[in-house]
Amino acid sequence: MSPPENPSPAAPAEPSQPPPPAAAATGKGKKKDEKKDDDLSEEDLALKEQLELYVVRAQDADPGVQKLALESMRQEIRSATSSMTSVPKPLKFLRPHFGTLKSYFETMPESELKKYMADILSVLALTMSIEGERESLKYRLLGSEGDIGSWGHEYVRNLAGEIAQEFQKRQDDDLPIDALMELVQQIISFHMKHNAEPEAVDLLMEVEDLDLLVEHVDATNYKRACLYLCSSSNFLPPPDDSLALDIAYTIYLKFGDLASALRIALKLEKSLQYVKQVYTATDDLLLKKQFSYLIARHGLVMEIDDEIAADDNDKEVLQEIVNNTKLSEGYSTLARDIEVMEPKSPEDIYKVHLIDGRGASSSLDSARQNLAATFVNAFVNAGFGQDKLMTAPSDSSSSGSSGNWLFKNKEHGKASAAASLGMILLWDTDSGLAQLDKYLHSNDTHVVAGALLGIGIVTCGVKSDCDPAFAILMEYIGKDDSNIRIGAILGLGIAYAGSQKEELKMHLSAVLGDSQSPLEVLVFSAIALGLVFVGSCNEEIAQSIIFALMERSEAELAEPIIRLLPVALGLLYLGKQDSVEATAEVSKTFDEKIGKYCDVTLMSLAYAGTGNVLKVQKLLGICSQHLEKGETHQGPAVLGIALIAMAEELGAEMAVRSLERLLQYGEQNIRRAVPLALGILCISNPKVNVMDTLSRLSHDADADVSMAAIISLGLIGAGTNNARIAGMLHNLSSYYYKEAAHLFCVRIAQGLVHLGKGLLTLSPYHSDRFLLSPMALGGLVTVLHACLDMKSTILGKYHYILYIIVLAMQPRMLLTVDEDLKPLSVPVRVGQAVDVVGQAGRPKTITGFQTHSTPVLLAAGERAELATEKYIPLTPVLEGFVILKKNPEYHEE
Repeated sequence: MSPPENPSPAAPAEPSQPPPPAAAATGKGKKKDEKKDDDLSEEDLALKEQLELYVVRAQDADPGVQKLALESMRQEIRSATSSMTSVPKPLKFLRPHFGTLKSYFETMPESELKKYMADILSVLALTMSIEGERESLKYRLLGSEGDIGSWGHEYVRNLAGEIAQEFQKRQDDDLPIDALMELVQQIISFHMKHNAEPEAVDLLMEVEDLDLLVEHVDATNYKRACLYLCSSSNFLPPPDDSLALDIAYTIYLKFGDLASALRIALKLEKSLQYVKQVYTATDDLLLKKQFSYLIARHGLVMEIDDEIAADDNDKEVLQEIVNNTKLSEGYSTLARDIEVMEPKSPEDIYKVHLIDGRGASSSLDSARQNLAATFVNAFVNAGFGQDKLMTAPSDSSSSGSSGNWLFKNKEHGKASAAASLGMILLWDTDSGLAQLDKYLHSNDTHVVAGALLGIGIVTCGVKSDCDPAFAILMEYIGKDDSNIRIGAILGLGIAYAGSQKEELKMHLSAVLGDSQSPLEVLVFSAIALGLVFVGSCNEEIAQSIIFALMERSEAELAEPIIRLLPVALGLLYLGKQDSVEATAEVSKTFDEKIGKYCDVTLMSLAYAGTGNVLKVQKLLGICSQHLEKGETHQGPAVLGIALIAMAEELGAEMAVRSLERLLQYGEQNIRRAVPLALGILCISNPKVNVMDTLSRLSHDADADVSMAAIISLGLIGAGTNNARIAGMLHNLSSYYYKEAAHLFCVRIAQGLVHLGKGLLTLSPYHSDRFLLSPMALGGLVTVLHACLDMKSTILGKYHYILYIIVLAMQPRMLLTVDEDLKPLSVPVRVGQAVDVVGQAGRPKTITGFQTHSTPVLLAAGERAELATEKYIPLTPVLEGFVILKKNPEYHEE
């Protein structure tokens, strides 16, 4: 377009007359342009001509004129880029001149003006440059050093995107990146000042320099930056994921948010030194007590040494909390507050009187029914210390009626009955050991075995300085009777899960290496070792389990119980990702009967809880193959998908959909595992869609599928008292009243749904679904793998495997305590947790809340916050035991 006739900007140009119709013949392009001019309002037109004039002036020979023109152009652009809803007018009108200015720029001599010009070109490139040219960045680097923020957010954002691409390219070509990094510094400080922490973090991840973040965060925005780092770590490939957490940890320490730093320390692999660092960063004993509660909940075994607390009394108090000795007391406080101390009998759970006529009086296989009642009783009254079968005092004889119930069970049923006493007295070591002691002197080997297992269960998750469980159980490991040995070995595994106790390694490895040991004793020793050294990657134990596997004969490899050996091996590497590679290579050399099974199990356990998408794809690939009869390794692959995907909500939902597909197209052995996989994905979290799928499968024609579905209904409803699931199980119990095996599964599921009268959860995640407790996951995995072949394990004589689930049982409570650790009732709001990552301002973290006074129960996906200003909690996540200190600035109204 020719410049306007009237160059002096003072006189406003008249709107041009509509062109004569003849002009139409000169082609469409011209007409369009004319048309455009037509629609512009007067001031737009004035602006357009003004800008065109600046373009001409900017190419003037006189530097003074140039400078003035560029200044004015800059003013125009700046005043217009403030809001970015549409392309700003100046940029729109300068579009046609981008090329001319670019070519003129090339001819300019080096000077301040040239830099000035580069700045403007850089901004123009924002809307005009071709994709992938990165011109905005090119001119930015040629331009003047200076404040980039003044050109507006959109410009900075665009630059950040181009820097990421340029960085990749320069990395590949080994070019220097210093100039880029200076620009990155500017952009980061701009983002941090303008509440765009996620964008700052993203840019730093792209240029692989997260450490920069630590300098740029301040007290106002560190929480949001760290929140973004922590939640994005779920989606980053290793090693970036732990790097992001590491930086968040450093930032939290820098700002003295120690409780949050501790959560990250527990999530990172190299926990102990980090945990110590958090402890030593403060002198506040109260805070240290709060840390100890978190560590106890996570199940980390640690010694409180002089570094952590110099004073002996303090040391003792902290060690007591870390040992979890307070758990039983807190749990009974909760139970009394909610008024559920009254013991329940299995009949109260079955509600038999509601089923009319059929099946009500069924005396079918009564030993098995009694066994089921034993489990239901143990699950429902777990941790309450009293029930109506085992501890109920009787008037007639001094021995108590507990003896009577014991002997209503046949042989190995007695073992589970005696062990159930341990479950009822869960966490209460003193009275638990006292009450179990009398069974140790019984003449019936099954009773002794059960009592030994019970001792392990009572002390599960609770440590003690004098180690009573170790002292008692060690005597029985070498006995001749294999039942007693299994009871003692499994008891040790449950009592010391996750403690990595060296003496146990010695004794149990000896059992593994002994060629005289019966197969079942071998398998349970391996499982116990796996639980005690869960996630430790201990080479020696891995070696001894591998040798035990290699030396088995053909006949032994055909035994169903042998499947638990690969599980034990996998437990050693639980969640440790690549560390499993070497062991996995060895497992490929096993007998083909077990080789593949072992390989898949190892992979699925090593990546459990990591959300690793590639491994999920690999496992789905394994599930898509059609196999000859007799291969069993697809079951663990299905479970593996669930174990890996449970890391975060999104992955879990996608896994549920993939599992639906497997149900439609999978082979029979895949279908048998799908319900269990769904069970672990939504454990203690009854999602409606999963509940419906399982309800449909619980009537499946294949007995194994329906039994697995029934157990899984119990798992997803574990400890929720969910009325809908309870109703389903109730109907199933009348539907299957003639099928002893199914009825047993229904009973177990009913016991699970009412776990601890609805006060417990089986979810291995805690602290706002941020931390995964390896012991809890280890216990669940073992039980699920046993359920892959129910007929030979849980419905056979190894039903006591079900007790391993105790490792995952935790009260789903929020108990607030005062500075002397005495329960303190305060109002809290409990509602559905809302994900506020990367949201602007201070969004609400919970929705649809109700206000209760503590102690309260937290369901899956719920969060609590204090509803009073009077106290300050010592931890940002209100779960489990929370210490409150008085708010000094609070004044009563």
